[in-house]
Amino acid sequence: MPKLYLRIYLAVLASLAVFALASGFLWRQLGDAGPAGHAFEVAGTLAQNVLPPAAAPPSEQQAALDKLAANLGADVALFAADRTRLAAVGDSLRAPDTGRDRGGWLPPWAGPPAGAIHLPDGRWLVARVPHDRRHLGVGLFFMLALIALAVGVGAYPVVRRLTARLERLQAGVESLGAGDLSARVKVEGNDEVAQLARSFNRAAGRIEELVGAHKSLLANASHELRTPLARIRMAVELMKENADPRRKRGLEQDIMELDALIDEILIASRLDAVKGREADEEVDLLALASEECARYEEAELAGQPVTVRGDPRLLRRMIRNLLENARRHGAPPIDVRVSRAGGGAELRVSDHGPGIPDAEREGVFRPFYRFTGGGERAGAGLGLALVRQIARRHGGDARYLGREQSGGSFIVTLEASTHGGVS
Repeated sequence: MPKLYLRIYLAVLASLAVFALASGFLWRQLGDAGPAGHAFEVAGTLAQNVLPPAAAPPSEQQAALDKLAANLGADVALFAADRTRLAAVGDSLRAPDTGRDRGGWLPPWAGPPAGAIHLPDGRWLVARVPHDRRHLGVGLFFMLALIALAVGVGAYPVVRRLTARLERLQAGVESLGAGDLSARVKVEGNDEVAQLARSFNRAAGRIEELVGAHKSLLANASHELRTPLARIRMAVELMKENADPRRKRGLEQDIMELDALIDEILIASRLDAVKGREADEEVDLLALASEECARYEEAELAGQPVTVRGDPRLLRRMIRNLLENARRHGAPPIDVRVSRAGGGAELRVSDHGPGIPDAEREGVFRPFYRFTGGGERAGAGLGLALVRQIARRHGGDARYLGREQSGGSFIVTLEASTHGGVS
């Protein structure tokens, strides 16, 4: 199959050739052609009936020729058999060549385009119908416009087929960029666009393999870490009174944090692997928040029942991460409020700690973000990143809103269920 640039180049050349040939043909027919042959045949028949005999006086022949020319609207001349002019009307016309013995078109060297008819009595009738250049220009322009339209209509399918392939390739690239690693494009033909589609499919397949391997490695590593954690926890239990209580509490705290981190890594990996929600049911957000607040003595809950639709396990994890973040990095009391806002559900978790600097309000939602100048525990981990990811999975978002005096508030908005309501 020819290369793409050759196909476009040949299509342009072919269109120009067709246009040039058609234009030349029309110009020749409409611009240089003399009177139509059929018209001269009719004129010859009329002349035999209208013209007087060859022996008639010149004045009688002139009068008859004037009448004939008026009916035809043409320049007319009547010649004797020896090419002597007998009568003429309009512009001067030349006699036919001596060697011609029958009627027809006069050659180009015989003067302006004209036609000659050999009458039965030997005389010659030469006539030329003048062109109306205004009508000729309009007609020629109209015909050229029709040809240009035909060329445009004929070229459209070729151009549209090419651009449609490019549009499908663009859609595949945008889908891949949006996170759909299974996006592929159909390979059509064997030109440069088809080669580009094959290259894109190979690159997309390789990216999908690499990301899949990364997710698999992350999930497997998280599972493998649980085994040594279980052994460490058992060893701590066996130590009992023999160990320093302070050191034992610190070790237990480290184990709890490591166990929570592994759990969050597994959730994050599952969110990356599954695009939709694994569960989709009606959830009372206030009741769910009440169950999680019961685990924290310093948490105070207020609000109104709001029903949302989603995965209750993920929503529970979202609320727990917000409460745990307020407990670790804020100060009591922790205020939790559930309400309706703009037709959706809003969850607000506030504390009275030092708050977050304005420059780092978005950074806390990035995985394993650490505050500038913070200590060993001044990091966000995966908790807040999961909060935003879960909120967006449920049609909402998460943001941080500081307070004027102290502390700050994390606000999560979710889509309220169309079947649920405030009770």
